[in-house]
Amino acid sequence: MEQLLEYFGAFSGLLYLFLEIRQHRAMWIVGILTSLFYIFVFFFSKIYADMGLNVYYVAISIYGFRKWTQGKKQEEILYRTLTPRLLAGVLLAIAALFALLYNILYRLTDSPIPVGDAFTTAVGIVATWMVARRIIEHWIFWIVANGVSVWLYYQRGLYPTLFLYTCYAILAAIGWYAWKKKGTKRHDNTL
Repeated sequence: MEQLLEYFGAFSGLLYLFLEIRQHRAMWIVGILTSLFYIFVFFFSKIYADMGLNVYYVAISIYGFRKWTQGKKQEEILYRTLTPRLLAGVLLAIAALFALLYNILYRLTDSPIPVGDAFTTAVGIVATWMVARRIIEHWIFWIVANGVSVWLYYQRGLYPTLFLYTCYAILAAIGWYAWKKKGTKRHDNTL
């Protein structure tokens, strides 16, 4: 049963990424399904922060869907770029989340990979918020997080998920290019 959930999660995760690259708002609905599958996959694999991250993904997917459907035509795609001030805030948020998650995982769980799990989760939380806000550089953060995740899932024997995250890392580069080509740039310091 656990492996079947992992295969369904990997398939829906690839569909999510395809829709994200195309900037289609249905990605958020598929994202909810993917996250629900992975809540269970990561629980059974003792990757607790990633499990919690998927709970967050369900909530942020609802937020993202609302943000992406608020009175804008689908053809009118605007994206924000990171300013130095916003980048500082993003990096500070990642560092704070990492410290918090690492301490929780190290002290309160039997996680075999607390450093990697805390890192990928911290970056994932912030990068997903960046997607919802249409900050184009979220793709760079995903390349890093997905690369580390590949190594973690290899260590835990989650091979379909390893394949999914390898695809995520490769397709994140494609997504970054596609968004830059398709979008209209807007500088914005608002969080």
